[in-house]
Formats: sequence, C-alpha cells, structure tokens
Amino acid sequence: MKLCFTDSFQFLLRNRNQSPIPEVTWDSGLKEMNETWKGAIACLGVAVFFVMTIGIIYWQVVDQPNKNWILRGSTSGLIWERKSQSLVLQTLSEEKTLVEINVGNFPDMEQPFVKNLCWLNKTEFCYTWDATADLEISLEPGPSAGTECYRINWTPLHCKVTLKDCFSMTNVSWYGGASIRAQRWPLNNVNTKSQPFVISNLTKNPTGYGSVLEKYFLGSTGVTVTVAPDVPISLSVESNRHFCLESPSSISMFPLQYMVCISQNITSAHQEVGSQLSEQERRLPNTDILGLPIWRHYKAADSAAKMERGLRSFFNRLKRHHLGEGLIALNEHSTMLLSNATPLLTKWKGQFSVRLNVTNDAARNWYMDRVSLLWQRLGAQYVTFEGAEGNTFAEQTVQPPKELEGDKYIGIFALMAATLGNSTIISAVTRSNHLPLFIQMTPLQSDWSYAGLKGIIPSVLHYSLLGYNFFIPDAVGGTLANEFLTEEELYIRWLQIVTFLPVMSFSTPPWVCCDKWVLNLTRQYIQRHQDFVVPLIVKFSKEWLSWGYPIFRPLWWLSPNDPVTFTIDDEFLIGDEVLIAPITEQGQVQRDIYLPGEGLTWMDTNTAQVFDGGTLIRNYSVSLVEVPVFVKAS
Repeated sequence: MKLCFTDSFQFLLRNRNQSPIPEVTWDSGLKEMNETWKGAIACLGVAVFFVMTIGIIYWQVVDQPNKNWILRGSTSGLIWERKSQSLVLQTLSEEKTLVEINVGNFPDMEQPFVKNLCWLNKTEFCYTWDATADLEISLEPGPSAGTECYRINWTPLHCKVTLKDCFSMTNVSWYGGASIRAQRWPLNNVNTKSQPFVISNLTKNPTGYGSVLEKYFLGSTGVTVTVAPDVPISLSVESNRHFCLESPSSISMFPLQYMVCISQNITSAHQEVGSQLSEQERRLPNTDILGLPIWRHYKAADSAAKMERGLRSFFNRLKRHHLGEGLIALNEHSTMLLSNATPLLTKWKGQFSVRLNVTNDAARNWYMDRVSLLWQRLGAQYVTFEGAEGNTFAEQTVQPPKELEGDKYIGIFALMAATLGNSTIISAVTRSNHLPLFIQMTPLQSDWSYAGLKGIIPSVLHYSLLGYNFFIPDAVGGTLANEFLTEEELYIRWLQIVTFLPVMSFSTPPWVCCDKWVLNLTRQYIQRHQDFVVPLIVKFSKEWLSWGYPIFRPLWWLSPNDPVTFTIDDEFLIGDEVLIAPITEQGQVQRDIYLPGEGLTWMDTNTAQVFDGGTLIRNYSVSLVEVPVFVKAS
C-alpha cells in the first residue's frame, strides 16, 4: 500500500541540512518522547496498516459476493460466478440453471467483480479482460415470444490470443455438432481432442469430424448454441464434463462469436432455432428412390465387356430371387469402363488426386458438362459425388483463399451437385440442408460396436436433427472392411434397422451371406419398407418442408421434460406416429423399451397390446426375425 506523501517527506528531510536554521531557545511545554513511546507508536502504525490490508483482501476475496447479475432478460439472465470463473445462464428466480459457460480464456486471472462498461444500455454488457480481450454480450430478440437469446462476442486485443469457452455437461445432455466415426447420442459420451471444426476425411483422420456438420448445439435444458457461420473455431469434447469452442491463435485475431438461446424445453428450442438453421427455401430430393433398394456391385473387371457380363448376371440373379426392383450402384472404376471415357479426375481413394477448383467458372462448367454427358451415356438413375471431404489447405498448412475458408469448398460442391436435379447423392455436407440431395452415410465396421451396427441409430438421429433427413445408410453389414459379411445374426439385425430408414442399401447379397430363409426374410423386409415406411417418410417430409422438423426423431421430442429420454440411443420415432426399438446387442433376444409421451397410448404391432406413454416395458421378448414396432393409438 503506497502512501502518497512519502517521497515529499523524504525531500524535506534531505533539504533540512542544506540551509542552516538559527538556533532559537523555546519551550513547547511538551516533554521529549522517549524510546518506549516511539516504539509503541510504530507498533500501532504497523497494526493499522496490517488491519487495512486484511480488510482489503477480505473485501476482495471473502466479503464480496460470489456472483452477480450482469444482464437480465424477461425470463432469464446471465450471472458472473467468481469462484468458477463462469457465465451462468439461469432463470430469473435462480431455480434452474440452463447452461454454465466456463471462461477458459484466462485461467490464471482472478476476476473478483465484473462491472458493466455499457451500464447505460440495459440490454448490453461490455467488459475488457486485462487488456487481453473485449467481451460484449447483447440481449437479442428470439425467433418467437417464448425464446430469449444472448449474443456473445469475444474480440482479442492483440495477436496470438486464444479465446476459449467451455459448456458444462453437468445436468445437461448435448446434441448436434458433427458426425464422428463411432457416433454417440448424446454428445456427452464423446471424447475428441481440440481440432478445427471442419469436415475431415475419416479414412485419413479417423478421430476427426465426419461428413455432416453444423455449428449448432442443442441442450436438454432448452438451450441452443449457434456459432457464427463464417467464424473459424476448433472444437474439443471431454466426456461427461464439457465441450469447448476455441478460436484459432493467429495474427488474424479471429473473434469467438456465438448465440445462446433459451426456450421452454428442448423440443421447442429445436423447433424455434435448430429447425431454422437454413433460411432458404427447402426442396425435396427425388422421393422415388426411397422405395428402391440399392445393390452395390463393385466386382473388379478389366474391360467394359466383362463388366457388362457381370452386371447382367447379377441383375438376373436379383430377378430370379424376386429382388430385381431396385438400383445397382457402381464404383468409379466400373463407371469409367462402361462409359468408355477418360476419368474425370485421377483416382482419389488411396492415391494422388487433383481437386477441382470450384471457384473457377470454367473449371466448374467443364466438370459439370462431363458429369452430365456421363449420366446421359449410361442412362443412370442417380449420380454420387464424393471427394469433397477433408481440407487440402489445412493438410498442407497453406492459407486458403477467403472464398474457400473452413468448409466453404463443401458448400460450393453441394450447390454444384444440386444443379443436376433432385436425384443426386453427396458424401459430405454443411449448411446445405435445404438442397434436394441425398446424403451417403459414413462407411461402418462389420461389427456390433458404435463404429458398426450400434452407431446406426445415433447417426440417424444426428443427421435428421441437423436437417439431413434424406440419407442413404451404409449397406447392410457395413462396408468399411470392403468384404462380404458372413455373420447371419449381424446381417439380420442390421437389415431390421435399415428397413425403417429412407433407403435400403446392400453390399453383401443375402444368398452369399446366409441360408435361404434369410433370403426370404430380406424379401419380406424390403416389402415392408415399401408398403409401410416410405409412405410415412413422404408424409412427414411435408412437416420438414413447412417447418424444418426432423423426420426421424428422438424420444425426447414427445417427452421434452423427461430425463429418461435424453440418453436413449437405441430407439427412434418416425414423425410422431411410429416408434422403432430394434435389437443392437449381439445374442440379445429381449430388451427394455421406453414409450414416450405422457397422455399418449401406443399399440404393439406384433401383439396388438396397448400401453400408456411414459411406460418402461422390461424384458420385451424379441426373436431373431422380429423387430419391435409401436404405433401411436391416440
């Protein structure tokens, strides 16, 4: 503690000897202070100084409130919590915490009491963190009367500042973000290191982010987090603790910008915010493909003649087994052989390739002309675009041009694919859920893990939540191993799941995998898909067109305040009408089934038995040839 008069007092003492003062004899009436009194006075001064110091420290650390409101809306508000260094979004009554945001930007700094530098404006909060970064928070109007939003903007004040905010998973289940190799639902069960939040080529980077990605996160408390689309970020997830948004540390001084909105519950939050991720008019892809099973024919051949003979033989076999109504998918090599054309690009899977410059009009026109010509020459029903995954600039540590930063390449590629019509399949998308495209799901392992069969339903829920309802699941049995499946039980359980998805896809023909009775079962499930599932998808696609609601829905869609539904990852809904609860564990012949929706009733299609919503059916018996399906009875 500095005393402002100390230096002046010393100056007077130093000058006392420079000009002698005449001696004068006078008596003040006071006795000269002895050494005992001098010591007492000194001790008293030290004691006063000590008490003052302790008082200041006590005020800063103990007596000061642990938290203070920094911004209030009509139903919620933001609190600064000193001990945890967190922004906490709570209801005004403080009865419910909606989300806790740990400010990880300055871990070594103590911010005892945050004062609003924009105090004249009741809808804004401003603060400067030790000349390192500016924080601005503004209360924004929500998309509806029941939604409040807070725009949070961190701006670095000098180079090489990393901005990082972490969102707690305590009492909150999170969804959205990006697909991954072994998909989980919710996001709380994921572990990923901090890396750029862009679509990766999972073949090269198995721990990266996969083919469907949006800067949107949804919490079970009715909270959404939407990151500004053109702001580059990295994302890390620490299982059951938090996920963190982080700005890149660079000379470009990137900000960290996102919007936090709160609504009545998780379903209304997604309806009002997540369903409107794209502000453009939504268009349907060609729904005629839904009823046509896709048979992958990737058999190697060294000439067009051999390829044609192989295709004819394969088609005749499908027809002989009454499986001929469908589509045959060819890989790049077979397509080139049959078209008698030079490849559009050099091979890209496992070999060097050339990436199309999508920002060049001449290059785009040349490419699309070649694709159109190829399509017409083969008389194809659809065309698949692959190879947009990954970021060539990031892989080679090259600064991209502004028009190709982040995932903009994939966005432009999707727009190009959509110009060919509504019978186009693409393997990676972001910010494109309004386009009339089918999305090819990531290849899966041929096993029962989350990288295999168990990851199908979490992927379905993830894709549909982000607005990508028209997807083609990986072929029955998985294709990552690039070999035929021979495990009968895995084949059947996989078949049962994809029956209730948009398109049924096969790589291993049933006559190769299994006994003859499985071939008959496959035929039955294909028929069930065409007669029962496709009409449901077409029906609920109208809701998606009008309101952006997912077609394939999690159970919390009907029970948004029921914590039981937040972590169920092996059941799903088609619209509000049908619940599917397949077997996902090897050797399992019974399972527990939860029926959502208090006040609703559900009918078991296998037994015609009726159950109330909110019921947990324990040890429901499921034979190898069955899949539990419930339809809403009221």
